[in-house]
Amino acid sequence: MSRLKIRHETLYTYSQPMKFGPWRLLMRPLDSHATRIVEASLRLSPSGSTRWSYDAYGNCVCYFQPELDADHLMVVSELVIDRYPAPLGPPPIDDPRSLLPIVYQSADRTVLDPFIVPATDDHDHGYLEWLHSLPAAANEPALHLLQRINAAIHERFAYGAREEAGVQRPSETIAFGQGTCRDFAWLMIESVRRLGFAARFVTGYLYSPKLASQGLRGAGATHAWCEVFLPDLGWIEFDPTNALVESPDLIRVGATRTPEEASPMAGTAFGDGGCDLKVSVDVELIDDSRAAA
Repeated sequence: MSRLKIRHETLYTYSQPMKFGPWRLLMRPLDSHATRIVEASLRLSPSGSTRWSYDAYGNCVCYFQPELDADHLMVVSELVIDRYPAPLGPPPIDDPRSLLPIVYQSADRTVLDPFIVPATDDHDHGYLEWLHSLPAAANEPALHLLQRINAAIHERFAYGAREEAGVQRPSETIAFGQGTCRDFAWLMIESVRRLGFAARFVTGYLYSPKLASQGLRGAGATHAWCEVFLPDLGWIEFDPTNALVESPDLIRVGATRTPEEASPMAGTAFGDGGCDLKVSVDVELIDDSRAAA
């Protein structure tokens, strides 16, 4: 078990007071066998009303309505969580459903269909060449193919922070040869969907100060990766930014079909003022029982 303290601050600063519409905050993980929330708080300015709910994907969402005009909007989320990661064990490759081509049970397929259909209509020649290079030999374990794709994106593309909102289309990432964590996650998601896999976009935090010193991309910050559903194994984490699979360093907050639905903070402000955005994330290890064992 590892106990982590996470502080995530988002500050919008405006050149003049603004009126605010409703805001949607996706910053709180779900309690699960892998993550237990010990403490959680939100500090909001200006003050306003809040309502907690679960979205259609089962993510924990806070709806915030600021009540006053202000020249800023600040949200500070503070969490203390316990992590109980379960590393990926040997896959049950004796199950024929775990071999390529992938086959889902009908009950699973009913739930998974929206995550199998690609969300983009991308016919760029360079992207099609990339897709054609992915298929493997018949009867290869599906997990092995996904691990190869995960590693190939990590090795082929350069990582670069980008301030602009949104995610590159898969063809843009292929053409540019670089992207952010959300671009790499989206490239893998849309590519494996075209191979028949159910995949979803995941947002959260990445914590690994030891590996950060060795070049782990995005350590100690907000992060994005993907999950792919496999028979017998369920939803499996793949982080193509760092070639990680089912890593204890990944702290999931929410999972959605598209990146647009996974924004940690989204809403509206009304007025003529310019806007400056600053986001800071601190993830601190405060106890590691595994190290002490």
